[in-house]
Amino acid sequence: QSGGGIAVMARARSQEPDGFSLAELLVGIAIVGLLAVLGWSGGSETLARQRLEAATRRLDQGIQRGRAEAQKLGRPCGLSLQPEGWRPPAQSSLVPCLQTLESLKEPIAAGEVRLAHNFPPVLRFSSTGLVLDGGTAVLASSGTTLQRCLVMALPFGITRLGRYRNGGCEPDPSL
Repeated sequence: QSGGGIAVMARARSQEPDGFSLAELLVGIAIVGLLAVLGWSGGSETLARQRLEAATRRLDQGIQRGRAEAQKLGRPCGLSLQPEGWRPPAQSSLVPCLQTLESLKEPIAAGEVRLAHNFPPVLRFSSTGLVLDGGTAVLASSGTTLQRCLVMALPFGITRLGRYRNGGCEPDPSL
């Protein structure tokens, strides 16, 4: 009789359908869809923050490289900060910091980051590397509520990067 029981079990297994049932497929698709939505929203926030961080660093690099170039060449030079990034000074007798502009070809905002600042039309760097103009810049990006800021102090051109909140630039230990 034990041989007959095995034959019945073998027939029962051969009649089981291959694959998944409709209910199992629907549950699986719902779970995958939910994970995709959560991953997409979290990923877009992360991407927006990365764009913002990169733009803030390019902004700071322009200032540091402009200072270094003026000091290295022993002559004053200038940069103009535009929404699309660092540019040669327009309508100025001051020589542009050309090496700095060459090394910062990638724009600051790249269309995805908004830039607001109160810097003068031309940032001037003395032949000793001192900064003759100061100000604050605020950067924001769609996809995140985070806003970054850069404050440049006179005369040494010391920059501080931070988080823009409540109308001010607060230090941010994560930078």
